Amino acid sequence: MGETCSSAASFAESADSHRLSLRANFSWTFVGNVIYSACQWGIVVVLAKLGSPVLVGEYALGVAIATPVIALSQLQLRPVIASDVHEKYRFGDYLGFRLMATLLASLIVVAIALVVRSGPNETPLVILVGLALSLESVSDLYFARLQFIDRMDRIAKSQIVRAPLALAALGLLVHFTGSLVLGIAGMVIARLAVLIAYDMRPGTHSLLPLNGFPQQASEQLHEMKQLLKPRWEPRTMARIFWLASPLGVVALLVNLNSNVPRYFIQWSLGTRELGIYSALGFMMSAGNLFAAALAQAVFVRLARLHAEGRNSEFVMLLLKMAGIGTVLGAGGVAFAWIAGPELLRILYRPEYAEHWHVLVWFMVVAWMSYISQFLGTAMTSARYFVHQIPLFATVVLAIAGASYVLVPRLGLTGAVLSNLVGAVVQVFGSILVLTFALRRKPQLVASVDQSAA
Repeated sequence: MGETCSSAASFAESADSHRLSLRANFSWTFVGNVIYSACQWGIVVVLAKLGSPVLVGEYALGVAIATPVIALSQLQLRPVIASDVHEKYRFGDYLGFRLMATLLASLIVVAIALVVRSGPNETPLVILVGLALSLESVSDLYFARLQFIDRMDRIAKSQIVRAPLALAALGLLVHFTGSLVLGIAGMVIARLAVLIAYDMRPGTHSLLPLNGFPQQASEQLHEMKQLLKPRWEPRTMARIFWLASPLGVVALLVNLNSNVPRYFIQWSLGTRELGIYSALGFMMSAGNLFAAALAQAVFVRLARLHAEGRNSEFVMLLLKMAGIGTVLGAGGVAFAWIAGPELLRILYRPEYAEHWHVLVWFMVVAWMSYISQFLGTAMTSARYFVHQIPLFATVVLAIAGASYVLVPRLGLTGAVLSNLVGAVVQVFGSILVLTFALRRKPQLVASVDQSAA
């Protein structure tokens, strides 16, 4: 009996020792996100270099149609799982729910693709893009489990393999066949291969190395196989849906914020202009990556300051973040004004450089989006989840109204200005929510959360 207890204690101690430190997790996360974002941008660059703006526009339209549906189906379960420290629900419960939701979302994407036929290739393209996003959605849930056990390095390794492999498959197939549909099919196969060969493997989720503690590792692998099996218990799935549905609505609204102008561009200007707009819009990704990293780094500190009622320090930290966002945003605007034409000519093609002034406006939008992202982080850290739904709904309506008026009159500039209108509305709306949050006592917020749970 003593030996058994000693072995169990040794097993637990060894498992804990294989969790990564905060610094290591942050480093791996940053590297993985950089490579993933670079490859996402690389898709647009490859399509712009190999084809016309129409090709980029077809891809952008497929993404714009499929992404909001898949985002809603995800219900942002990854942060829900990562924060479920008491493991109220099994991972299999979350996995079963995600698989069912993803299947339903995929069927909705197929239905939309059959109804919306803006071009000869659009129907299969939208279906394949939806399938590619669905596979990422399944991988994302396995990433949640890895995040829960503090192994962000394994998430990063998946990203480091999957993103370049998918980009290479798409680029090679488009280059040799000239077909975007076949290119996206290659991307789907690449993502599916990594999902099966790495993300889903029990060994990937094991805390112990396979070459150490053989008996314990074998036992843990068996436990992992059981843990990673999907479960479909209706009542549990209903509880998960009720818990995460507000976050899913927020994710849908956030995706619509960026995609609504694309719908109006396709409707008023056509696929070619949509391709140019989307290629220019990807230029904001570098700054957004830095802003997201900063927001994640200060999230816990903001939450602690608010919970302890240290409002002045909360506001000061938020103002420092806004200052950093302002410097970053102003630098982006200046860079686009000075080097925009030449940069677009090098990265894409001369026809994109003709719209360099649109890039300048995009950088202004990025400036506002950095600040709104920091404000959104502050709202979430203060545990104001449901309050974000009417805010983002208002932002979507503002962008849609501005797009309806401005896109037919001002073209691509009008689309970017519509995004700017939404960003300004989001900034001021977030400030109002935070002002309300800081005037309330943290205990009241906590009691509301407990009663809602």
